[in-house]
Amino acid sequence: MKKQLIKKLLTLIPTLVLALLISITVLPQASVAQDNTAFKSAGKWLIGLKVLNLDPDVESVTSIGGEATVDDDTVPELDIRYFITDNIAIEAILGTTEHNVAAVGTALGSVNLGTVKVLPPTFTLQYHFNSESRFLPYIGAGINYTFFYDDNPGDAVGISYKDDFGFALNIGFDYVINENNYFNIDIKKYTLSTDTVIDAGAAGIATASVDLDPLAISIGYGWRF
Repeated sequence: MKKQLIKKLLTLIPTLVLALLISITVLPQASVAQDNTAFKSAGKWLIGLKVLNLDPDVESVTSIGGEATVDDDTVPELDIRYFITDNIAIEAILGTTEHNVAAVGTALGSVNLGTVKVLPPTFTLQYHFNSESRFLPYIGAGINYTFFYDDNPGDAVGISYKDDFGFALNIGFDYVINENNYFNIDIKKYTLSTDTVIDAGAAGIATASVDLDPLAISIGYGWRF
């Protein structure tokens, strides 16, 4: 898991560097003397439009042996933060992903289980650290409820996924561009599971308990209100 996280973060370095160069050289800058801790203060809203990559870290137990596989997806994401105090904020994120699903090494061989869309609205309580630089880091933890919908069963006759609650740990930072704009990188690690029932037709019914536990990395631009 650690190797996958490091690899994922390394692939984002060129995008991060480019975005920072653009923000420093092109966009209007906040005064160096500005107290950046005031950028985040009680009653302020931060709204970001970002690109999110959701990458499941799958472990599964199936009734026909083998294991489930679920690929990653990259989509637009909206996040909204409201500051209760100068340091504590509530964040809500919204985005929906689509994933290819398969079962490999089973008693039936490898089975294409089609696709499923995932909507995991997440609410996080964050603590934002004070800083005199443009970099404003934060940590947080939260809860989500994941909806599985619009599934295509692939080679199976039918498939169903159980919606369920999950938890998330959160770390990230905002980079102040000017008085009301910022650049953001956010990382969330979820604990998320689902129970799946697969109708394999003449081969019968198969079940699987799947831990998805995705890693969510988002990069984007935001506005302060």
